[in-house]
Amino acid sequence: MTLDRPARIGNCSGYYGDRLSAFREMLEGGDLDYLTGDYLAELTMLILGKDQMKDPSTGYAKTFVRQLEDGLALALEKGVKVVTNAGGLNPAGLADRIREIATAQGLDVRVAHVEGDDLKARAAELDLPGDALTVNAYLGAFGIAAALEAGADVVVTGRVTDASVVMGPAIHAHGWGRDDLDALAGALVAGHVIECGTQATGGNFSGFRSLDTSAPLGFPIAEVAADGSSVVTKHAGVEGRGVEGREVGGAVTVDTVTAQLVYEIQGPAYLNPDVVAHLDTVELTQDGPDRVRIAGVRGTPPPATTKVCLNLIGGFRNSVELLLTGLDIEAKAAWVRRQVTDALQSDRPDALVWTLDRTDVFDPPTQAAATSLLRCVAKSTRPEPVGRTFSDAFVNVALASYPGFTLTAPPGRGAPFGVYLPAYVPQSEVPHVVVHPDGRREEIAPPTGTADPEQGSSTRPAPAPDLGDTRAVPLGELVHARSGDKGGDANVGLWVPAEHPRRDDAVAWLLGVVNPGWVQAMLPEAADLDVDVHPLPNLGGVNIVIHGLLGEGVSSSTRLDPQAKALGEWLRARVTAVPLTLLEGARP
Repeated sequence: MTLDRPARIGNCSGYYGDRLSAFREMLEGGDLDYLTGDYLAELTMLILGKDQMKDPSTGYAKTFVRQLEDGLALALEKGVKVVTNAGGLNPAGLADRIREIATAQGLDVRVAHVEGDDLKARAAELDLPGDALTVNAYLGAFGIAAALEAGADVVVTGRVTDASVVMGPAIHAHGWGRDDLDALAGALVAGHVIECGTQATGGNFSGFRSLDTSAPLGFPIAEVAADGSSVVTKHAGVEGRGVEGREVGGAVTVDTVTAQLVYEIQGPAYLNPDVVAHLDTVELTQDGPDRVRIAGVRGTPPPATTKVCLNLIGGFRNSVELLLTGLDIEAKAAWVRRQVTDALQSDRPDALVWTLDRTDVFDPPTQAAATSLLRCVAKSTRPEPVGRTFSDAFVNVALASYPGFTLTAPPGRGAPFGVYLPAYVPQSEVPHVVVHPDGRREEIAPPTGTADPEQGSSTRPAPAPDLGDTRAVPLGELVHARSGDKGGDANVGLWVPAEHPRRDDAVAWLLGVVNPGWVQAMLPEAADLDVDVHPLPNLGGVNIVIHGLLGEGVSSSTRLDPQAKALGEWLRARVTAVPLTLLEGARP
């Protein structure tokens, strides 16, 4: 199949648990060629692995099944191909479940699935931990394209890269080969922008006050052209939902697209099994209301290796939160901490992590303003030390501890926690197999032209220009931010809003000011950690990577914000000296 126009590729899910109605809304809202959904994350693979421990027939995203039951007939009627990674650890099982749904509804549907990513049985052979719960390599997009080329109506995969569910349809629509690197890179960037659903249309966006939030945010669409350039947009309204042409909330602007571009990345080289997209070549322009054009993306050959996501059972954990109110907060915390620690001497957890968040204020006008939070997280290789033994240590001192002793919730039982571990294996060692609707198996060859991509070092382009007098203000008075997790690392993207009246000067100032030492001073949690700062002047900002902030990954982290989703908002709230000339009309 080769389209003589851009392929309209929609998204209806950014994670396992996203809005169920989005699948049907996207089908009813306007024309699409393909509808995609991303359901997998590092943490999701752990969740699905635990599901399979209880029932081997599971391991896929059950919410997608519910969406498909509601919208499969409409997708077939409108000729929209469905592509999703909801297969998780069991894409064959999900494909069979879809066929059962089609049979029950009297529908003739051709379902293909992509497999080969599950390397658990070969862990020892590949020098990977043999006791891992899940071991899944990231596959590329050419298997999806092959399934579509053979006529599949629905394609389900296991652990492909998030952007692959968009790249596969684009490859199919335009007939690209592995040498079409710039086109592939453009589709990779488009896929990265829409893979997280409404985060491209205003979700999790620091400039949300400028958006229409009176209606649910619309899910994004990428119109991918034959040269790999694209336009990110959304439906204008939804038909047949009670009110004709109901508005869809949110917006697609250069800033909402930038927010997603800098989300959960490392440096300027964005690696993928099919291509490396260089984010420092991306050009964004507003192409009309709710339309942002992405062009100029340069692609280079992919790496010879691909990433492997491993989830291991790290042990057992439990946590308790206490409210400390009024005066003597530090002394109260020290007393209860000593009491609990002494009580646990006979069967002590391997680790006790205490965190005191001082949220109280002087002369508090409300009880909440007088209150701080003390959190204790216990970890152990055995369940007993973090079970009733741990919980009872708090309950038993409730009447014999600090004044105002309060638990935020009844103590719970300990539960297993996972440890995320990334690894890399040669692409040639990873099977990439399409199982077509007729049962035929097709092996997808790995790329032959590969290269070792250079990410670039943490750099500071030039000192900040002297722009005159400054004022100490929250950084968010000048910049937007978006943050997230990459295993045990956290990333924060900072950029100057596209409509800033002196954007060139503001970008030069931002790139000159932000360096590892500045980050460590602004975010004390990063003071002893390695920090990389990557300039992205074409996007008006920088990307910051804080190594090890999240420990062994989301499931294991003891931070209040284990996925670093709010890290950027904390940084925006920190006060720094900003030139007065940049603050005039600058509030994002």
